[in-house]
Amino acid sequence: MNPTAVVFDVGNVLFRWEPRALYERLIDDDRALDAFLAEVCTREWHFQHDAGRDFADTSAELIAAHPRHEALIRAWGPRFNEQLPGPVPGMPEIVEELDAAGVPLFAITNFSHEFWPPFRASQEALFGRFRDIVVSGAERLVKPDPAIYALALDRFGLSGPEAVFVDDSPPNVDAAADAGIHAVHFTDAATFRADLVRFGLLD
Repeated sequence: MNPTAVVFDVGNVLFRWEPRALYERLIDDDRALDAFLAEVCTREWHFQHDAGRDFADTSAELIAAHPRHEALIRAWGPRFNEQLPGPVPGMPEIVEELDAAGVPLFAITNFSHEFWPPFRASQEALFGRFRDIVVSGAERLVKPDPAIYALALDRFGLSGPEAVFVDDSPPNVDAAADAGIHAVHFTDAATFRADLVRFGLLD
């Protein structure tokens, strides 16, 4: 079956996610910046937010372990939008073209239930084109858990073969393929555009 809809990941597919973009404004020394992101506010620590934990709880735990970094840790939540410094080049144009062609657009994103609403509100011109978006933190399910793909397909009213899913994480792509979805590993907009042409979704 040829797909008729596109399901996007958000971070590093539609928008760049770079914690460094925030913290390079707050930490002048490059070695101290590298150490902070590798040892304190790590991506592994942040994954708890994607899984549904509240920032108040995770930050309190991290501050207890690293009290001298309290101010920096507290900045993570309220200034999270600054970690998303802009769209991935070429991707807003692809979203616009698909929408103009009448292709239904959806997303499955690993994102905090607290951080998502203000970020979405800041990008409504793009996300307003989407029919529905499943947010991991709200569902307490994270990619690549098969359950989040099942939930999304049910909510979107799609069978697996009716959708193309694009993500920058190979495990997430593999899990989508296991769910019967046409799954594409994202590298750049030009390659993804070629994939969409191959699927007959763009000219």
